[in-house]
Amino acid sequence: MDIRCRKTLCKYNDRFTCKAKEILINGKMICQTYTKDEENDKAIDTTKSLFEKTPDFAPQRDSKALCIMCKASCLFNRNGKCVSNGITLNAIDEKPFCISFLKK
Repeated sequence: MDIRCRKTLCKYNDRFTCKAKEILINGKMICQTYTKDEENDKAIDTTKSLFEKTPDFAPQRDSKALCIMCKASCLFNRNGKCVSNGITLNAIDEKPFCISFLKK
């Protein structure tokens, strides 16, 4: 499973890959696991050099090592667990929205 997080200020973010033990997406499609890293106060903006240099991504995580719980009315929600092939959390807004969401 490809778990990409663009919230570079999250303490679980390791080069755009989530390293949390579990992820909870609430009913409003927001990652409840997101925790701001108090030691890191600068967001990384990769969009400025996106076509010049490839961002450094951490290796993918095995979905068996991670529990992704979901409370959203999403096509990939099966009894509170995400069955998607991967999820991506957005960095544009202040809140970490799951942009892999597909309405049922």
